[in-house]
Amino acid sequence: MKKSDIAMIILIAAIGVIGAFFGTQAILGEAATEEVKVDRIEPISATLDEVDPTIFNAEAINPAVEVQVTEQTQQ
Repeated sequence: MKKSDIAMIILIAAIGVIGAFFGTQAILGEAATEEVKVDRIEPISATLDEVDPTIFNAEAINPAVEVQVTEQTQQ
């Protein structure tokens, strides 16, 4: 490649970058400088509340226990 070819590629790339910059500025506009109000959240505590016995039943089925379902025939 000649020096003039390399210079032309650099010139076209620079014009493309500058055009893309101004094109995105025209479409998106400038960054917003407005203030935003954010709600405060309560900090997480390390204490646990007592569980509801109607939800956590002591006689419930344990999903961690492996169960095998097999086919049984009636006689």
